[in-house]
Amino acid sequence: MSKTLSSSSKIGIVGAAYLAFAIYLYQPYLANSDKWQYLLIINPCLAAMGCFVLSRRWVGTIAGSFFAGAIYGFGPFMLGFARFHPTAGILAALIPWLFCPAAFFAKENRLASAALAVLPFLAILLFFEVSAHFRLFVMPRQARLHLSDLPGFLAPLVSAKRGMSLIGFYHIPIAALIMGISMMAAARRWGIIVIITLGTALAFCWPIPGLDVSPISWFAIPSVCCAVLVGAGMQGLISSGFADRKWVLAITIVMGALAIATLLLATKYFQTFLFLGAGYARLLVETGKLYVMGAVVAGTIFFMARAKLRVWWLRWVIFCLAMGVDIFLGARFIVDRIL
Repeated sequence: MSKTLSSSSKIGIVGAAYLAFAIYLYQPYLANSDKWQYLLIINPCLAAMGCFVLSRRWVGTIAGSFFAGAIYGFGPFMLGFARFHPTAGILAALIPWLFCPAAFFAKENRLASAALAVLPFLAILLFFEVSAHFRLFVMPRQARLHLSDLPGFLAPLVSAKRGMSLIGFYHIPIAALIMGISMMAAARRWGIIVIITLGTALAFCWPIPGLDVSPISWFAIPSVCCAVLVGAGMQGLISSGFADRKWVLAITIVMGALAIATLLLATKYFQTFLFLGAGYARLLVETGKLYVMGAVVAGTIFFMARAKLRVWWLRWVIFCLAMGVDIFLGARFIVDRIL
């Protein structure tokens, strides 16, 4: 009984944290005359809690699941729905919940799990069909991802400033995502790979003839999967031992390379005629700083693993603080730009 109460208390604290952050982000922009705008607070909380619950299937720590939920609910993609009608975010908020039947109720039966994994795809089709029936066009039918949006995966704040489609998971989570993808590949989770690939491909395609589905909405599916991978990768990275040091070193090098690349790009923007690119340059400098912080965090874990120091609590503190700062600053910037 006490264990159940303890778990319930933890879930309540997580939900309260999501709600408090959502109120902080959107309260300055709420108009009393428009009740629909309260969905701007509800949608990210619902999305974050859904991803939190879903991640419990694979992530063994509350902290890992908490950040998995935060990465999806308050990530660039989810926050970007505020550009459309407030009801548009409801669909993206429900996607992680729709994956739960396949994750929990059919985990011992691969065929049943595969069948239930279709639910999010069907829900997207149904949502837009119902919306069209009631003449509620919440998103442009032509809204889809383009190849030019891909750099935004690594620099979402620059994409927000340029008014482009928002994808990605901020900066520090990239380290955890790399580890999560490596773990998924090692475990041969082909089903997840298929889901991510299919959802991404549909997001880049032109609208399906005869359907009113906005292609960009399909990207909610790979976004949920990758957010869960971030939570799992975060746990794997923090618990890495001496045998895993090469993987941690590789992640450190990648984060350092991203830092160098963004800082070099910032220098290029500073050199534009009459400093017209100075705004983007300063933003790239901040992006580079965050990648430097990610490299330092990963490097610290590498040296601890190499020295066989199992100070798990210190690893969690360092990584959680870095992730928290990244999400806090990034979400604040994106909401201010969109609204």
